[in-house]
Formats: sequence, structure tokens, C-alpha cells
Amino acid sequence: MDYQVFSTCADRFMRYVKIDTQADPYSSSSPSTEKQLDLSRLLLNELLAAGIGAEITAQGYVYAHLEATVENPGPGIFFCAHVDTAPDCSGTNVKPILHTNYSGNEFMLPDDKSIIISPVEFPELTGKLGEDIITASGLTLLGADDKAGVTAIMEAALFMNSHPEIGRPAVDILFTTDEEIGRGVNHFNPNLMKSKYGYTLDGGELGSIEDETFSADGCSIRITGVATHPGYAKEKMQNAIKIVSHIISSLPTTKDSPESTEGRSGFIHPTKIESSLETGTIDLIIRDFNTQNLKYYHELLQGICESSIKAFPGSSFEIEFKEQYRNMNEIIQNHPYVCSYAIEAMQSLGIEPKKSLIRGGTDGSRLSFMGFPCPNLFAGEHGIHSKKEWVSVQDMQKAAAVIVKTSELWSKHRS
Repeated sequence: MDYQVFSTCADRFMRYVKIDTQADPYSSSSPSTEKQLDLSRLLLNELLAAGIGAEITAQGYVYAHLEATVENPGPGIFFCAHVDTAPDCSGTNVKPILHTNYSGNEFMLPDDKSIIISPVEFPELTGKLGEDIITASGLTLLGADDKAGVTAIMEAALFMNSHPEIGRPAVDILFTTDEEIGRGVNHFNPNLMKSKYGYTLDGGELGSIEDETFSADGCSIRITGVATHPGYAKEKMQNAIKIVSHIISSLPTTKDSPESTEGRSGFIHPTKIESSLETGTIDLIIRDFNTQNLKYYHELLQGICESSIKAFPGSSFEIEFKEQYRNMNEIIQNHPYVCSYAIEAMQSLGIEPKKSLIRGGTDGSRLSFMGFPCPNLFAGEHGIHSKKEWVSVQDMQKAAAVIVKTSELWSKHRS
């Protein structure tokens, strides 16, 4: 397939990233920020203008559907991406810059010259000579996570809609909100989908296909100390701030922590602390590829709290664990053809498939456990959640081509 059939890819992507869709983890609304609806509505209108049936929900999810173009098609499939960007770095007033015909240089971003995107830090750039690279200007993230995926899906959907001669089963499109804060499919409605299997487009390196994620739990620790006037506190006060600090300082640092692990190793990670003299809370996340190992981390945290509170006998703690998501491979391994079709599609397009795992989660994790096996495919995003984020236009075009080819292969599936 000639990737130039997706010639509007760069313009489309740059139009999307200019829309601020940053999610807010401290908001209880859905979507967590109204501005996410700005992009969702734009996508809806673009789909409808192309004659593709689509609708939007109150939470900003966009569902669209392409009918099958073959007789007796196999099961329908879907492609999913999220419109929101991470709260880790500003997404306001994104100014995308297109660097054509990349020559191997580093990028010094114009609005903050201390922000440099270098092949030394990103060796993937060495394979992008001659390609067109898009960066932000140095003051914000770019939003390739996941507007690169949104762009690839839109390009593929519009192409397939105008080329019914290419065989495909029924194809659903799903755009979600609030994925970056772990709520991406909280309001997913399976009744609006005709498909059984799918793919998220939320990956990085060209050719990557990911069918494993962490299994994840959240943890909240609540401390109750003893408050007194500090002038009369001798042998009475038990400062919750100090108890919280004791627990935090007791967490592992040389193992079982993000900064000390890689590959399949899991960790405990504190994400938020709030404390006053009398009360305090610690929020943590727990991650491991083996779901059974989460129990080890539960017991480790329980032991740290019990040990810490001994020094404060008049104080107490409560600890609560909450399931967040599970390793999608527990489901996908029972449906191997979901990955094999995507791998075959890449190979037929001259793209080397790279099976890998995600040290994180995607909408596909929870969708898989909802009965929709859903690995993650590349969209070309790099340096995510940072001012050094970048994407290759050609990678997005190739991701769109993989969507089209994968759909074609699924039209021949029977189960």
C-alpha cells in the first residue's frame, strides 16, 4: 500500500494537537475536563461529514461504524484511541512544528532552547532519516499520546469508507476520554459496538505490538495521629505528618520501586501525600506483570505500616487496596489470532513486527476483561508526557495502513 494515500495525516494531527484535551485526575466529572469534548465533537463531525455513522455520549466517547464489504464476514473488529492528554505536562496552547526531511540532527525547541530532542536520548531517531518529524515548541507536551492514534484511526476510517472494494468485516471506531487518569472505559457501552475483538492504537516504536500490561492495584493509607498544642505536647502529640514521613521513608528504593526496576519487575509507587497534624493520607499504585505477585506488595505495605505505627502507640492507620486493571495477556493468550492478524498485516506492508510488553496499562487492558480481547499497536509516539514528545508522520501513515490491512485480513476469519 502506498502510504501517501494518507497524505492528510500531518495536517490532521497538527489540527488535533492544538486542541487542549488535558485530563484532570482531581475532577469527579466525566469527562474530567469539558475541553476534551472539543476534540470529541470535532471527530464526530468529521465522521458524519464523510457519511460514516457516528454518535457521541455525554462522557465524550465517540462511537462510529463501518459496515462489512464482504459476504459472510467474520466477526467485527474495532480500533480505539483516547482523545485526552496526560496531566503530567501542560497541554495548553500546543504549537506543533513540522520538521521535514529529517537529517539526523538534534531539535532545539524554539520556545525553550533548554529543551533538546536528541538522537542520543532517543536512538529511534536514527532510523527516521528523510522522514517528517513533528515536535512541540518547548513549552508543552505535543499530545502524540494519543492523538497519533486518533489520527491513524481517522485516516484509515476515511480511506476504508471511500474504498468499499477493499474487503473488511464490520469495523467499529471508538474514541475515549480520560484514559490518562485511568478512567478511559468507565462508561464504555458494549451495546454501541458490533465487534468482538479490537486494537488500541496507543503505542510507540514502529512495528510494536503489545499484548501484555501490568496488573494494577491502587492503595490508600489513612493515618490518624494525636493533635495537641505544640507548647504542651510533651509525651502527648503524635504528628501524622511524621508518621506519613516514616512510612514513605520505609518504602523500598533499591528494589520494588519504579526507579530501580525494568522489564517484568513490579513496584510500589507513592503518587500523592496529604497531611496535617492530626490526619494524613498516602496514595500509592502497585504494579506487576504477574497478578499473583500483587499480594506480596499488599503484605509489604501492610508490614511497613504496622512497623511504622509502633513508634506512635496512640495513633492508628487504615489501609485499603483497590483493583485497577489486570494484565490483558490473561485474556489475549486465549485468542492468539488477534495478534497474529496484526503481525501478518505488518509483515505484508514491509514492517518488522516487534512483540513487546507495556510497563503501564491501556484501555485495552480493561476492554480485554470486558470480553473484547484488545492488544495495543504502534502509533509512533515517543517521549510521551513530556516537552520532548515527538512523532514521525510516516509512522502514523504506516499505522493507518496496518489498520486497513488488518481489517482486510479479518474479513477472511471464521470462528
